[in-house]
Amino acid sequence: MKAVVVREFQARPLLETVPDPMPSPGGVVIRVAATGLCRSDWHGWMGHDKDVTLPHVPGHELAGVVEETGRDVTGWRPGDRVTLPFVCGCGSCPQCRSGNQQVCHRQFQPGFTRWGSFAELVAVDYADVNLVRLPAEVSDVAAASLGCRFVTSFRAVVDRGRAKPGEWVAVHGCGGVGLSAVMIANALGARVVAIDITDEKLALAKTVGAEVLINASGGQKVAPAIRQATGGGAHLSLDALGSPILCGNSIRCLRKRGRHVQVGLLVGEEANAAVPMDLIVAYELEILGSHGIQAHRYDALLGMIRAGRLRPDLLVGRTMSLEESIDQLVRMNEFPETGIQVIHPLF
Repeated sequence: MKAVVVREFQARPLLETVPDPMPSPGGVVIRVAATGLCRSDWHGWMGHDKDVTLPHVPGHELAGVVEETGRDVTGWRPGDRVTLPFVCGCGSCPQCRSGNQQVCHRQFQPGFTRWGSFAELVAVDYADVNLVRLPAEVSDVAAASLGCRFVTSFRAVVDRGRAKPGEWVAVHGCGGVGLSAVMIANALGARVVAIDITDEKLALAKTVGAEVLINASGGQKVAPAIRQATGGGAHLSLDALGSPILCGNSIRCLRKRGRHVQVGLLVGEEANAAVPMDLIVAYELEILGSHGIQAHRYDALLGMIRAGRLRPDLLVGRTMSLEESIDQLVRMNEFPETGIQVIHPLF
């Protein structure tokens, strides 16, 4: 098969021919129809993720068709259209048995702990636990755009953040995760403040539901601006990028007993970012992490898509080939694109 292969961290990957994968007894091989290009892929290419070993194939946001099944797979057969969470569970550890496969003790992540979907074929273990059947109404491109960014935002806003109608939700960073969070919070009836440093991304945030736009590029003090716009502060705020500055702004913009959800990854020297603990105690703030989503929660998300309440396709900014994705991957930290980038068709 053809695949984008990283042989050295921070060196340009190459499009190579590599051996086809084989399914494990409980796994499947999926023929990739579309796959997202995500900032997390850039982190893996940079060497920030300790689980990535070389040589490596990135890619963790995919839609495709089951090509081959292992002998123990019972719920899937060749030809089924599927997607899956970017964090996959084993199905048998205590966290999986409690329904929290997103924090499985033996989790695996295509594109990080295993070779991923920047390839014609990708192998996925524990298929009966992790695969999600795609309805005909959801295209390959829309399905690839769901994970990890859209589904991660869904869990962060709905399950972890507990956004309610009429509440103010602040979204810091309007990349793929942030724009997804804006759309989801708006669909729940919340009032959304979008914060970014580019007018283009803020304009897109407005089209998908943001009520208040704040451009933070001019030295404006973000937290006071949010508190003023919301009449006292956000009920829920999310760092959707992963930055000590955004994390701090997100916490400081909350009203009393508000909720901060850290969605964006803080890596390297930023992994232990300082937080305003005095404010957290004085205001009784909740500080929450959010890590992926479980396969069984896709039903709620797909139901909102089928009902027209969510339109992930509106967030797709660009499609490209596997070969074109190499240039985009190495430039990911420059934030050159607006919306979610998807590799489709592969060639």
